[in-house]
Amino acid sequence: MIVRLFLLAFLCSFPAYADDPVSLSGGFIPGALIIGQTAPGNTIAVDGDPVRVSSDGKFLIGLERDAKGSLALAVNGAETHQYPIEKRDYEIQRIDGLPSNQVSPNPETLARIKRERVFITDARKADSLNTDFASGFIWPVIGPISGVYGSQRILNGKPKNPHNGVDIAAPRGSEIVAMGDGKVVLVHEDMFYTGKTVMIDHGHGLTSVYIHMDTLHVRQNDTITKGTLIGTVGKTGRTTGPHLHWGVTLFSMHLDPMLVVGEMPKP
Repeated sequence: MIVRLFLLAFLCSFPAYADDPVSLSGGFIPGALIIGQTAPGNTIAVDGDPVRVSSDGKFLIGLERDAKGSLALAVNGAETHQYPIEKRDYEIQRIDGLPSNQVSPNPETLARIKRERVFITDARKADSLNTDFASGFIWPVIGPISGVYGSQRILNGKPKNPHNGVDIAAPRGSEIVAMGDGKVVLVHEDMFYTGKTVMIDHGHGLTSVYIHMDTLHVRQNDTITKGTLIGTVGKTGRTTGPHLHWGVTLFSMHLDPMLVVGEMPKP
């Protein structure tokens, strides 16, 4: 089981033990986001691996899609406490009608995809000490959910990798805002799969991505705040209709954006 540090949504709370000054907020479920707070100067280890603790004691834990068993947490090398991880089932989603070259790309297209994948991979290596995530998060756009995290996609009858984000259906031109404070680490006008794409670094290895956009309203290296207009909903890249694909990762670990912000506010 891969576990990395992560801070975000307030879903449930776990009290600190008397002998380890630490508190946790978040559900222990695959794809979940957990907030940790400890005394400044303490060390934290998750499943035996040290995690970063900010100068004011914040640390972040994330659970991958297929996490199982339990999470072991130790403070200052003291007794380890176990937190059982809940079982989670995922949907099967079928999407037909995509152009055949987007489901089974030709060699030239595969070379392009490989080049473009490097941009996103490099952006997810962002490991700044900033704690922009501490200001909290909001939904980037409001609308019907058309695709959920973790679902298995079958494109034109061919099974593909699990969906690593959330799809929000909205009319073309609908405004997309930044889910939180941060720095824009990627702006791309035309990727094969994702079309117009924006990525934001929120600190400590946490990034968010916004794809299939119609217009872009930020530039790379811009410093932005939660709610800043970053673009509009479109249907660029591999998609059958206008929507926003929104993803959240901790380094290379895909997390469930719906667990980041909680229930979508009513329009």
